[in-house]
Amino acid sequence: MLRSLFGAQKCWGLVSRSAGQSRKLIDMSTKVSPAAWTVSRRHYSPPTHIKQSAVPNDSGTMAEIKLEMMKRLGLEPGYNPLPKSREHLLKYQPKLEDLPARAMQDSFTSAILPLSTDRTLQDKYVNYVGSVRLGRLLEDMDMFAAWCCHKHLKLPYLPEGVHLPYTFVTILVDRIDFTKLKASGTEDIRLSGHVSWVGTSSIEVVVWLEQMVNGSYMKLTRALFLMAARNAINTAAAPVNPIQPANDEEKVILAGGKDRKRQRQIRCAESVFNVEPNDPEQTLMYQLYKRTTPSTTLELNKRILPPNCRWMSDSYQMSTIPSFPEHRNHHNRVFGGFLMRSASEISWAAAFLYCKKRPKLEHISDISFEKPVGVDSFIKMTAYVVFTQLNYMQIMTVADVLDTQTGNQVTTNTFYYTFSAPDAVTEVLPRSYHETMWYIQGRRKFEASMGMK
Repeated sequence: MLRSLFGAQKCWGLVSRSAGQSRKLIDMSTKVSPAAWTVSRRHYSPPTHIKQSAVPNDSGTMAEIKLEMMKRLGLEPGYNPLPKSREHLLKYQPKLEDLPARAMQDSFTSAILPLSTDRTLQDKYVNYVGSVRLGRLLEDMDMFAAWCCHKHLKLPYLPEGVHLPYTFVTILVDRIDFTKLKASGTEDIRLSGHVSWVGTSSIEVVVWLEQMVNGSYMKLTRALFLMAARNAINTAAAPVNPIQPANDEEKVILAGGKDRKRQRQIRCAESVFNVEPNDPEQTLMYQLYKRTTPSTTLELNKRILPPNCRWMSDSYQMSTIPSFPEHRNHHNRVFGGFLMRSASEISWAAAFLYCKKRPKLEHISDISFEKPVGVDSFIKMTAYVVFTQLNYMQIMTVADVLDTQTGNQVTTNTFYYTFSAPDAVTEVLPRSYHETMWYIQGRRKFEASMGMK
């Protein structure tokens, strides 16, 4: 039985197809035991009747998908500071009532990263210990989510030969969990996914990654993307095909999508950046104050650092990245996947330098895309260690675009990562009220990633 994505039990729909059978959504669920402090994700182990051949490679390679998307949108290779106008496509924008309903299975697709045979591709994906660069995979997952949106669309009144009058942008990545499988940089990786919920113009997409291990595909991760459909020139929302569930399993997943939207709204409304912390959190804030304030003097702003602790203000890494046209998406903005890769890599560096041992990425949550980023931008990435517990580190990474003339900066993205270390880590503590808010926010994200709330 399929269950909601959130709460103590979580489920993610995977579509499969076997010989002579129709596509079917497969339940993959997990229960996380907070007491065990485990990040084991049993939903990555598919039922025994799922075979390697059940998920066909029906879209080719990721390189082929990129070319096909450009073809559908009427884009050409090569950079032009003034891209070709798409205003003529606005007249082909369909109305919602003209769009036929689609089943989730209609958008199911898969693709391959041929790392085992393409040595040039290997060089881009492998790290210095032979594992795969997870940041590169995040880029591919973002593009693949957009491809699933393409597969979902059906425009019966679009004349033949007319390019797709749509633009797809990433709004947020809700959560990404990782299995214990150590991904290799030299074995094929398969992406698969489908649309799991739609609003009027918003689309939720589930994307899975698997890697070939000893002749069969093993689960690496899955991600939940929320995409927005925009018109051809990205100035207004565009309607998308509604979903008509093909079976009871699709009905459950669709209902879960509505609940996930509600949960996202609640989390946003309850953020410490919007409302004051709750009573238990305010008690924790006072305890932090008592731990870091000397009892021998009332001197203003005099703070003490307890043993085996580290100030948050001393626990960050920062990098300024000039963006280039190679980082652009199909609409001459910085590709969201590039921002995800850059943020994940500096976050990993921050975790490594904090614990002084190679960390493991366990969970990514709430990647938000607040504003578009131009291809001529300077992007400042800052990764802060905002909370620690046992051998876990919670990283909050902020992306700011710098104004080269005034020096002002605007936050465009926020990322949250949970890393584990081989041993217990030094406790991070806030010194200011502002840092305490980050500490509380990081604690919330950590507890959510561990299934504790």
